[in-house]
Parts: sequence; C-alpha cells; structure tokens
Amino acid sequence: MPRSPNSPRTKAGSVTLATVARRAGVSPQTVSNALNSPELLRPETLERVRRTIDELGYRPHRAAQTLRTRSSKLIGYGIRPTAPGTSAPVMDRFLHALSQTADEAGYRILLFASPPGSAGLDGYEELLDLHSVDGFVLSGTERGDQRQAWLEKRGVPFVGFGRMWSGRQIGDWVDVDGASGTDAAVEHLVALGHRRIAFLGWPRGSGVGDDRAMGWQRAMQRHGLPVRGKRARSIDDIASAQAAVGPLLDAGATAVIAASDMLALGCYHALRERRAVPGKDVAVVGFDDSPTAALLSPGLSTVAQPLEAVGRECVRLLLARMSELGAPPERVLLEPSLVVRDSTSASDD
Repeated sequence: MPRSPNSPRTKAGSVTLATVARRAGVSPQTVSNALNSPELLRPETLERVRRTIDELGYRPHRAAQTLRTRSSKLIGYGIRPTAPGTSAPVMDRFLHALSQTADEAGYRILLFASPPGSAGLDGYEELLDLHSVDGFVLSGTERGDQRQAWLEKRGVPFVGFGRMWSGRQIGDWVDVDGASGTDAAVEHLVALGHRRIAFLGWPRGSGVGDDRAMGWQRAMQRHGLPVRGKRARSIDDIASAQAAVGPLLDAGATAVIAASDMLALGCYHALRERRAVPGKDVAVVGFDDSPTAALLSPGLSTVAQPLEAVGRECVRLLLARMSELGAPPERVLLEPSLVVRDSTSASDD
C-alpha cells in the first residue's frame, strides 16, 4: 500500500504496536489480529489499521509474532569488544557453558556483532526482524546500558549476564558476587598474618571493578585495617599495572589483591623488577582464574567465577521468561570461590 506523501512519518525504531493502536483508535489486540489473523477483523477496521501501520512505518518484530505461534529455537548473543571485567578467556568459557546448556534444551546460540552504545541496537533489531530469535542473552553490561530498556519496551525476552550498574534494574539477570570474592581474598590473607593489604583495580566507573574494590574495602574495615594509600588503579594491561602497583610496593604492602589476573600479572612483573619473588616476598591474588593463572610460576591464587552455573542459570531464566513474559523479574547472584596457589604463601613479617 503506498504511503501518502503528506502522512507524518515516525522513526521506525521508536514505533511500537501500542503506538499503532493509539493512532488507529483500536486496541493492541486488534493491531495484533491485523498482523496475524486479519480474517478476524471487519474490512474497514483492517483497512484503517493497515493504513496506520504504513503511515507510521511500523515494522512488527518477527520474534514477537513467533512467540505467539512457533519457536525458532534461536537465542541471540551479541559479541562486544572486550572490556574490564570481561576478559576474553572468561567470556569464552561462559559462551561454551551457555551454548552447551542451550543445546541440551534444544536451542542454538546465534552470534552477532554488538558494539557499545546506540549503534549496537541495530544488530538486535536486525535479528528480530530477519531471524526470528526467541530471545537474547546480554553480557558486558555497563553503566548507561541501553539494551535492557530497549528490549523490555518491545516485549522481547532477555536475560543479562551482569547487573545493570546504574538506574533501575530491568529484567532478569545472573551475576557473580565480585565483592564477596575480594572479601574472601582479604580473609585468606589476614589468616596468613597480613595487615598491609593493597588493592590494584580498574579506573573508577567500571561497575564490575567498583564492586570488586568494595569487597576489599569492606573486609579491610571489618578487620580495622587501613585502606588510605593502599589502592591503585590501572587499565587491564600488564605494563600499566606494573607501573601502577609500584608505589604500593614501595610503601610496604606485603600483599596485593588485583581486580583481574591480568593486573596480577603486572604485579608479578613489578616484583621481579625489584628482585622480589611473588608468593615469597609479597603475596598476590588475582581474579577470574584464567588459564594463565595456573601456569605462572609461582601459581597465582585467584578468585574463580562459576561460569558453568552462570550459563545454566541464564538459559533457565530466559526459557522461563519466554513462557511467561509478564512474570516478576528474577535475579541470581552467584558466589565465586577462592583458588589458593603458591602466590599467597608469603606472610606479613
């Protein structure tokens, strides 16, 4: 049906089924019938709804239609550039666990590029329109993330691996309690006799990084240990971490807890630069239990994330959301575990 050149045009991405219903003066169910069961409508009503759809440029999401009729058995997963808190080996392990659990439930994971910001929403739009995915798993959640609200507004099922770090919580998510992990690391070091425990984290503003720093600070304060002058920040890079941790070591820290194994590796380099031995002269704890952690000499004590459990819970929550879109949101916070190796054999003299 040709659109009148004088008809107001709304940006397609902002038009919803409810928008069409309001403009046409009908119920949302009537618009749904016009799209899926036109034989149920009177000819004049069907004509009015179709004309409104054309005027607004409404593009009905095939995923929403599929949910009412059949399942595509596809789950979309957007690949985002690696950011602090989501190191590549960790996300590879998560994706493997997610794919295996989805496969056991009869679903396939469909990967697509998803850059940060509003530009990344185009990939979600395309998968909904062209591939009829049943829902999405989100990862790399960050402050100001637009994806949750965008998907919720369109009635598309999703689950996040990671909390929303700003604003109100939207939808279902599964996350790992990073603060609990660094808290446990402090407890382990205190039990060894350490009192001068430093923290090497990421720059402020990283939800994951700030959460891990909070656990260190909480445990230190619980034991009456000072935190002033015992925290440094670095991007997730070995050379930067090596430079950032230097002042902490020079100030007499006998143990360092790092927000990632990558930062911990920078600590190793800084210690060796000072002819000190990790685990013997200064204790070091990382986070993520990356493949490198066990291969270092000495082996790196680190906090391991339960990625298999995260994958299982993400699939469970998403399947539940697909079956009941209006159910109350469910959030799952999983406990990490401390893996003790030789890098924490040192004690505070």
